[in-house]
Amino acid sequence: MYIILVYDIGEKRVGKMLKLCRKYVNWIQNSVFEGEITEVKLKELIYRAKRIMDEEIDSLIIFSSRNQNWLEKQIIGHERSTLDHIL
Repeated sequence: MYIILVYDIGEKRVGKMLKLCRKYVNWIQNSVFEGEITEVKLKELIYRAKRIMDEEIDSLIIFSSRNQNWLEKQIIGHERSTLDHIL
């Protein structure tokens, strides 16, 4: 599945959340990630994120689709991180 993940996390926890999310999906810009992930890996990511978060004040939003082709992405301005990987 293809996801777009967005979080709003307290300042003290934001570094941990950034490191966690980068292990699973591609960092696009501040607090925004996207990429292919299996359902099992997504569940693992959510479990680990909940251990970092204070669910009373922090939020994690995940948009999911069957694949990237179902989404249209338009970038205005500088793209911080491309998804192209050179092998």
